[in-house]
Amino acid sequence: MAQPLWWRRVRRSFGISAPRMAVRTHVPWWGRGAIILTLVGIIAGMWWWGFDFGQIFGGFNRKEVEARLVTLEAETRKLRAEGTELRAKNSTLESELAMARGSQDSQQKQSVELSGENAQLKEELAFLQKLVSDSSKQIGLQLQRLAVERDSDEMWRYNLLVVRGGSPKDEFEGSVVLQATLAPAPGAPAGTQAKVLTLPEDQPESKSALTLKFKYYQRVEGRFRVPPGMRVTSVTARAFETGQGTARATRTLQL
Repeated sequence: MAQPLWWRRVRRSFGISAPRMAVRTHVPWWGRGAIILTLVGIIAGMWWWGFDFGQIFGGFNRKEVEARLVTLEAETRKLRAEGTELRAKNSTLESELAMARGSQDSQQKQSVELSGENAQLKEELAFLQKLVSDSSKQIGLQLQRLAVERDSDEMWRYNLLVVRGGSPKDEFEGSVVLQATLAPAPGAPAGTQAKVLTLPEDQPESKSALTLKFKYYQRVEGRFRVPPGMRVTSVTARAFETGQGTARATRTLQL
């Protein structure tokens, strides 16, 4: 059955085959941008909030770790400062300790030297007391306490006490002559022969130490050189008065 024309027009406009129609609200570009940024911010905040809570729920708190790191850095700086201060104090204490040890060693050395000098002075005092008590019995010049010992490889030291007994009224002036008998030392080169060393003739620099000028007593001491490979076996000391060619006193020491 043929449909009327008006009916066909109605179906074409409102039926299934009618064309679709969309109604849209016009929004400017900056409005759409703001909406998009807002959505992005909301999504980022939700993601960050979920990330933080996920770390906390998972046993890792980033803020607590950062606070702990700040605390550890502060403690590290404090410990470094204390370490620097302690090293400076340690250096100061080491310097003071070295100075104290040096002072102690010096004092010990001085103490040993003073003890030796004290013992020597006591010995000399006893000798002089005996000398004074015997001055009326022993008249004339005497050589007492002749001692010779090695000072180094090529140097020997001598010590001699020259005394006058009785009651002298004037000073004695003269000199001492030393004769040292030298023999080859162990390990000396082949062909080394014994010899006699005379002071001050062989070593003129020793003349001043061997000069005598005293009234009651005088200590005579000094050093003399010995050729390499030689040793002293005996020493003879002779005291001469100025202008006299004969010795007033003689003493020999065997080593």
